[in-house]
Formats: sequence, C-alpha cells, structure tokens
Amino acid sequence: MIQVSNLSVHFSGNYLFKNVSFLIREQDKIGLVGKNGAGKTTLLRIISGETIAETGVVTSPSGSTIGYLPQEMALGSQLSVIDEIMTAFSEVHRLEAEIENIHSEMSKRTDFESSDYQKLIHRLHDANDHLLLIKSESTREHAEKVLKGLGFKQEEFDRSIATFSGGWQMRVELGKILLKKPDVILLDEPTNHLDIESIQWVEEMLKAYRGALLLVSHDRTFLDKVTNRTVEINAGKIYDFKTGYSEYVKLRQEQLELQQAAFDNQQREIDHIEQFIERFRYKSSKAKQVQSRVKMLEKMERVEMDTVDASAIHFLFPPAPRSGKVILEAENLSKSFGEKQVLKDLDFMIEKGDFVAFVGRNGEGKTTLSKIIVGNLDHEGVCKLGYNVEIGYYAQNQAELLDPERTVFQTIDDIAVGDIRTKIRGLLGSFLFGSEAVDKKVKVLSGGEKARLALLKLLLKPVNLLVLDEPTNHLDMLSKDILKNALLAYDGTLIVVSHDRDFLQGLTNKVFEFKNKTIKPYLGDVTDFLKARKLDDLTVLSSTLKNSSKQVDSKDPVSENKLNYEQRKQQERELRKAVAQVQKIETEINELETKLASYAELLAKPETHADSKKSTSLFREYEAMKTLLEEKMHQWESAQLLVDELNVQKDPC
Repeated sequence: MIQVSNLSVHFSGNYLFKNVSFLIREQDKIGLVGKNGAGKTTLLRIISGETIAETGVVTSPSGSTIGYLPQEMALGSQLSVIDEIMTAFSEVHRLEAEIENIHSEMSKRTDFESSDYQKLIHRLHDANDHLLLIKSESTREHAEKVLKGLGFKQEEFDRSIATFSGGWQMRVELGKILLKKPDVILLDEPTNHLDIESIQWVEEMLKAYRGALLLVSHDRTFLDKVTNRTVEINAGKIYDFKTGYSEYVKLRQEQLELQQAAFDNQQREIDHIEQFIERFRYKSSKAKQVQSRVKMLEKMERVEMDTVDASAIHFLFPPAPRSGKVILEAENLSKSFGEKQVLKDLDFMIEKGDFVAFVGRNGEGKTTLSKIIVGNLDHEGVCKLGYNVEIGYYAQNQAELLDPERTVFQTIDDIAVGDIRTKIRGLLGSFLFGSEAVDKKVKVLSGGEKARLALLKLLLKPVNLLVLDEPTNHLDMLSKDILKNALLAYDGTLIVVSHDRDFLQGLTNKVFEFKNKTIKPYLGDVTDFLKARKLDDLTVLSSTLKNSSKQVDSKDPVSENKLNYEQRKQQERELRKAVAQVQKIETEINELETKLASYAELLAKPETHADSKKSTSLFREYEAMKTLLEEKMHQWESAQLLVDELNVQKDPC
C-alpha cells in the first residue's frame, strides 16, 4: 500500500531517523511508538505529504487516499457542526457527478469497439466501485451516527462549530476522516480530544475499518484494542513487530536480553582470543596459531547492541501534611455559565486517603468542579475544605499557563522557597532538564517538556490534596508509569480527571461519573466502573430495542427485576465459561500425567541409554513436560479459584 524507503531526517545535530524503511500493507493496524522527540510526528507528516524528508521516498499506488489527523491544526470554519462534517462527502458528490457525466457521454457515442469507449467503461467501473466503497448508507444518517459516537448531542448539530473548543472541533475533523474512508488513516494522539466513552466508540470504528491505519498514541489500552502491529522508533532506527503493543513490549525485552547474552558471549570469546595473541605473540613456534586468531578477529562479525534511551523522570511527592478526616464536603453545589447549567445540586464527601477519578463525557463538568474545588471558580451552594487542607493543582492547560519568556530554571526559581532553592538544578535534572536545557525559554519547549516542567512545580510545596486535570497529556508511556507509581506512593488524597484507562487502572478507590449535570459514585477503579456501567448499558439497550419496535414508550424505565435477571444471566455465562476452562485444564493435566508416566518408564530401561543422543533428547522432553505440568497446575488453581468466587457471587448465602 505505502512503501517507506530509506528516509532520513536530521535535527539539532542528530538524526531523528536514518535510512529507515518499512511497508504499510492493506488492513495493517500499526501502532507507531517511541519516546517523546523520537520522530513519530515527523514521520506521519512525511507520509501524509505535509513535509519532505532530507533523503528517501514514500511511494503509494496511484489514486490511493490518505486521511491525516495531526495533534494540532488550524481551525477556522464558520459552518454548523453538521454542515462541516458533511463536507467529508465531497468525494461522494464528485464521484456521483463523474458517473453522471460518463453516462451522458456514453449515450452520445456509437463507437462501441473503440479504445476510447473502452476507457470510458473502465472509468465508469472504477468510479462505481469507489462510490460503493465510501457510500454505504444515507450520508446524513451516517454523519449523525458519527457525531453521536464522538459525543455530540442532537441539539448541538446546528450550532456553529466555531462556538466549540478546539478539542471538540478536532473531534469533527476525526469524524470527517472516518466518513471519507481513505485507504490509509494517519492519527497523531487522537485520544487527547476524547473521553472514555468516545474512545471506546472510536476503537470499535477503527477495528472494523477495512483500510490501513498508522497510529501514534501513548494510551496502552487504546493501542492494544486497535493495533495488530507495532513499529518502534528508537535512536534513529525502526523496529518492526507483528503484534499489538503489550505483546511487543514482551518481545522487545526478550530481544534485548538475547542480544545482550550474544554480546556478552562474543566479548568473552574476543577476550580469550586476544589473551592468546598477547601471550604467544613473540613465540615463533606459535606464529601460525597467532596469525590464525588475528584473522579470526578481523573476520568476526561483531554483535551490536541496540541503543536504548533509558533516561526517565524520577521523583516522589513530598509527604502530605496532616489534615482532618474530611477533606472536602459539598452540599447543593451548582454551577451555571449564563443560561447553561453544568452542575446541579451536587452532594458528596471526599475523605482523607480517598483516591477519586472524575470520568465522563467532555463538557459534563469535570474540569468545572475541579476549578471550584481549588477556588478558581465561583458557584452556588457549599464546597467546603476540611481542616488544614493544602491543595496542589495541575490544570488541564497547565503547560500553557507557563510564562513563555522565562527560562526553565527561572520558572522553578520564581516559586521555590527555603532549602529547595539549593536543589533546583538537581530537581530539574530528575525531570530530564540537563545543564543546557535549564537555560531554554519555555516557548521553545515541546509539549512533553512543558508538561514535565508543570508537574515539577507540584513538588515544590507539600500538599495533602492533589487535584490533577488530564496530567498524562503529552507524557510518553514511561513518564506516565513513573507518575502513576509516584501517585500510588503518595500518602495524601487525590482527585484526578483522566480518560486514560491504563493510567487509572488500579490507581483510584472511587470513581465519580459526571452525567446530566450530576455525579454518580462507583467504588473501585476505572475497570470496576466500566463493569458496573455494562449493567447501565443494558437499560439503554433495552429502551432502544423497545423504541425501535414501538412496543412500549422509550421513557418507560426498565424494571429492577429485569436488571437483576440480566445480571444473573451474565454471572451464569461467566460461571459456565470458568467451569469449562477448569475441565479443559484438567483434561490437559491428565494427558500430561499419562505421557510423563510413559516417558518415565522408557527412561528407567537400560536399553534406552544405549543411544546417548536419543536418551538425552528423551530426558529433555521429559523435563519440558514436567515444567508444562507445573504451569497447568497453577492455571488450574487460578481457574478453580475463579469458579469458587463466581459461585459465591451467584449464591452469597
């Protein structure tokens, strides 16, 4: 589909990548990964045709189409939301006009056997095939489905797109790409503009997409759900794995370990040869052997270790000052912007040690409540902090709030007090700002560098309530892992707004879902929340089915008995699946034990050992089988524990 050949890009004295080549095939779903600054965005821009590499070429079949969504783009449309997304069908209209013109011309022709007439027929077939591919249903209906999937409400379709934030406008741009159905889609951090529900919808769209996809994302879960191939850019080279992200991580680590072992073995061999040469260099009786080993060294193909950038931020939050048991209490809390009400009559309490995730669709009030909590927005009702509560706040646009004209060092020095001022350079170093970088002005920093600098500001004052609004935007995967580990070790209280499921998993003990101007609490982390929401989704599904068949009014609530029934059916399905897994493993264990007994019987016979090679092979197979049996026994224990747990859930009494 697209051939990338020997691309090289030189930047700031170093190569972003040098002579890299790879092929994007039809239906490939590729995750493009690497640390911030590795060159991922640059590579996407080259493939899309927005920029040109210093050397190398990108080739694609004639007539193939590419849809590209950058991280940021100039947005200035004055059309309504629906009219803007309908511009995606300009190709449909062009093809329909072309088909009509061809039909008109063919009706006037009589030279049916001529080559020109045959070319017209081919053009007509090609245009019809392309139209059939990109126009699967009513364009208006299809556009509305995409807008709803991306989080827009029906009443917002006729609003001017200019009245929406940049993030919502980027959603429309993503929707236009999905509607155009190009041969290849290039996406650069698309989840930055999406909430969890919209991310899940986009996942399903991309999994079903028949074209090729090249995707840059720092969202592990999103990559695992969507991609089937991973291309890593590291130290100017390309590493290509035919797997999704999580499996790539394992294979890459195994590859590095094998490479290290081969390198170490070769170094030992080289040392041994060099010692022989040095020892017998001046002995004429060994001259021949010495020369032989010198030639051996010259001809030896050296094992090269891949360069791995292991640099990473490292930090811990300062110990939290003591506070009262109640950290935050809200009663009848409401917030409106003009006539638009965002939050209405909220009542909740956050206690010391709570780790709370704010989730929900964009625009439902997560950031608004965060700003109210930290005192940046007025409101109606009560929002009261507890005794001795000190807040540290990371705003969603925190990086943009940095003074662009201050240097990195000045940014921290301006707010550092006491003993911390003597440690500023050390702190900056731990956040990957070296001796040269500390004198850079903020305005020349990358998005990731600005995010790291904004995070560092949180460490300068001990706090017992951290409020973080989208802290992982612009952070690479390693930096996100380090931030998560630092938060897990934090001994204060946390409120975090995020749509990154991998980051939230295992981090919080409560989830507040924002919906319809209010919040609904769930116990557990984001995984527990999503499981609980499946039950809610049954309500929506049931209402939708009833409405479509016009059996009952769609506003009628699904009864509690119906919900309990669906929940029991789900538990029964899970139990049957778990029992089947136990039975399968038991069968495998029985087969292995039978084989082991026959192998043991063979190995006990003296005649088996007459052929040493055969006996050695048998013994290795026997040991491998024993190891496999142990693994199966562990699997059986885990599966049986799951069965026991599901039985308890089914019948708690």
